[in-house]
Amino acid sequence: MACDISKGRLISCKDAIGGLRKVYFINYDDLPESAFTYDADGEAITAISGLPSAYEYDLHMGNDLTQNINSSAENGTTFFEQNLNITLKKLTKDDNNQIRQLAYGHPKIMVLDQMGNYMLVGAINGADVNGGTAVTGNAYGDLNGYTLTFTANEPTLANFYTGDFASEFTVVVGT
Repeated sequence: MACDISKGRLISCKDAIGGLRKVYFINYDDLPESAFTYDADGEAITAISGLPSAYEYDLHMGNDLTQNINSSAENGTTFFEQNLNITLKKLTKDDNNQIRQLAYGHPKIMVLDQMGNYMLVGAINGADVNGGTAVTGNAYGDLNGYTLTFTANEPTLANFYTGDFASEFTVVVGT
């Protein structure tokens, strides 16, 4: 049977930290599934062809990727809901336009976590903004910025990406 497990897992060291460092938005049509090369297990993306543009957004605390496993024995189906929550500080006119474009589209999103792992959210179907805020804050210490929630429904967990990010993407950094 193709769904038999093939290895065990030991208790890991307590050296992990949570959170995300950066997200990179890639326009859906710029990164077709045919651009991916996978490892032998089909779990990690080892290379990406085509040199797509990746729009870099720096993050600072309060950002996460949560993946929910949805499986139905009755229907014989399983899919993975990938939920990305990010906070972008400071409202700007230019950001308003980009946030609108993110909400209208369904980008693929490469995340870089605090452990140095790259993972691709919405690799096949893209991700959709399904909630968020643009808030001025009330008190001086309140958030002035954006919160965004992206959801992608995919046949697998977000694939780890083990390729050479710097040479396989055209990274567009903000100002």
